[in-house]
Amino acid sequence: MNQATRQVAFRVDASAQTGTGHVMRCLSLADSLKGVGVRSRFVSRHMPEHLCRLLHAGGHRVDALVEAAEPVGHDLPHAAWLETSQRADAREAARVLSTARCDWIVVDHYALDSRWESALRPAASRLMAIDDLADRVHDCDLLLDQSSPADAAERYHGKVPASCRLVLGARYALLREEFRAARRSARPRDGRVQRVLVFLGGVDAGGHTLTAIEALRRLDARGLHVDVVIGPQHASRKAIEDKCKALGFQCHAGSERMAGLMSSADLAIGAGGSSTWERCCLGLPTLTLCAAENQRPLVEACARNGLIYAPQLDLRDPASFELHLRALLANPMLLQSMSRNGLHAVDGRGTLRVMRDMGYATITVRAAQPSDSGRLHEWRNHPEVRAASHNSDPIDRAAHEKWFASTLADADRHLLVGEDGAQPVGVVRFDVRGAEVEVSIYLAPDRAGEGNGTELLQAAESWLAANRPQATRLVAQVLGGNLRSHGLFEACGYRKSETQYAKELVRT
Repeated sequence: MNQATRQVAFRVDASAQTGTGHVMRCLSLADSLKGVGVRSRFVSRHMPEHLCRLLHAGGHRVDALVEAAEPVGHDLPHAAWLETSQRADAREAARVLSTARCDWIVVDHYALDSRWESALRPAASRLMAIDDLADRVHDCDLLLDQSSPADAAERYHGKVPASCRLVLGARYALLREEFRAARRSARPRDGRVQRVLVFLGGVDAGGHTLTAIEALRRLDARGLHVDVVIGPQHASRKAIEDKCKALGFQCHAGSERMAGLMSSADLAIGAGGSSTWERCCLGLPTLTLCAAENQRPLVEACARNGLIYAPQLDLRDPASFELHLRALLANPMLLQSMSRNGLHAVDGRGTLRVMRDMGYATITVRAAQPSDSGRLHEWRNHPEVRAASHNSDPIDRAAHEKWFASTLADADRHLLVGEDGAQPVGVVRFDVRGAEVEVSIYLAPDRAGEGNGTELLQAAESWLAANRPQATRLVAQVLGGNLRSHGLFEACGYRKSETQYAKELVRT
């Protein structure tokens, strides 16, 4: 990745048809890119003022497409949502982006296909499409579909270039940092319901929030705490606020603490779409509405996998909502199952995985500090770490403190802590012996299995190359049964000799 440009442009809209979900998932990615020094700009034809303010508050640029419209095409199922031709939209977007070439253009729009993408190729080094319908052809280098199963590549057969990389499944769900943070303390629900959360999208064009509130009133929700979240521009905002006040429900217009509200709730009433992954990430069981036809594939797939409860509802009839709410309240085992399944499917780290696939490093390393001693002692004594160590015996705190102090004082021993954002990932130790350096590595026990080892080791090697210019050769001793470490060193270019791996250190 060319470090000089480091700019990503997002082509995304928010309207009555699209809702705000596409913007919010792009914002999740933009915010995380900002954390590694990448600037983002949003190119939009439909962006409500409150979303513009949100994007600006995050330090992102917003460029409005305002030229006179051309006749809308009719060859894509959602072509009318663009309210102009793809050709006109591409022409104006190219003009807006002509001031600086981007690393990537990210397209998240059901009304744009390969024709728009091909026209914007000169404006960026690479192009990424976000899709979940698989109903059109793309010209892109990377395609993200967080709603498709990981083995569903056939959906895009013949619809992307042969060289396009597909990243599929809920492991890649684009969630904001607040959900990653809340996930660390998330636990499966026990099936008891004391708090209910109602959130049917920022737009809620069908007005289903009022229906859900009426269903809860009929349910005689005394004893339940009910939070109702709506967008600040909701067409029925006053009616919803008045009804919540009369019923003792808490109404939040444009809440900025969705992760907290979801974490506190025991049951949600929600629409299909991007919020589905947020609720799964925090283990929140949900009565899910298919509020728009484009949500149907996601809703049906999640229901089949036991992540949500999505019955056939009459979206205009409170009695229909009430019936299924009563069924859920009477079935704590079902609520427990949905909670566990959601937590298993979505770990909140999808945004970081997408960044890595885009070529942006998410892990940095720093020299260990005295304040790290306690944490490293705890990690080193974890059974999984001890099992992979040459000395598998537990280490008492006094011995560890003595070793740690001598390590920090040793000019030829470097102990590095890897982090993604503010969260620790693992530890790399270098023992320098002239031109040869022995490397050892282990991941934080609660981060094992996330695929961080390769990037952590590469980040540490870059640190070593910059700070120890005489080092030219890396070696690593690996226990025979430690298959994970064998795979890690092989993936990073080390050559095996019995139980030792070696690699010439490359400087860039």
